[in-house]
Amino acid sequence: MARPALSIAVFVATLVGVPALWAAGAADSIQVSDPSVRAVPPGQDQTGAYLTLHNTGKQHHALVKAASPMARITELHTVVDEGGMKKMRPVPKMDVPAGGATKLQPGGLHIMLIGLKQPLREGVNVPITLTFEDGSHKDISAPVRAITVPGALMHGH
Repeated sequence: MARPALSIAVFVATLVGVPALWAAGAADSIQVSDPSVRAVPPGQDQTGAYLTLHNTGKQHHALVKAASPMARITELHTVVDEGGMKKMRPVPKMDVPAGGATKLQPGGLHIMLIGLKQPLREGVNVPITLTFEDGSHKDISAPVRAITVPGALMHGH
């Protein structure tokens, strides 16, 4: 008697799991171009990652999380103007419209890598996992590059 009950349970579990296999995740609709991580001077333990997310699908998606083994903390951020001062703030998600693109760039949306576990030299590739609203994810590799922001002055920093 135990065998038919087990067979029925396996059959039902298989049927329940099949639609998940057929459904395309958000990560399948998102293409990534121009990934990079900003090179930082020795001793600095945080940096930004930049890229462009292209949604080739017909459904709106959102990036909700990023992770990298190269940093203790990885957060989605934006830059806001508060009283004439530019400040970075975490954001819960980054929308990627259907058929559109979302650009992560210096001075705007970006991924923060905080508590770097090792110095990041130019040419090193940083693995980053992008997670979307449906739980699907995409692994990318972002080369470390010297990135400058037009008009930005270091003032000895």
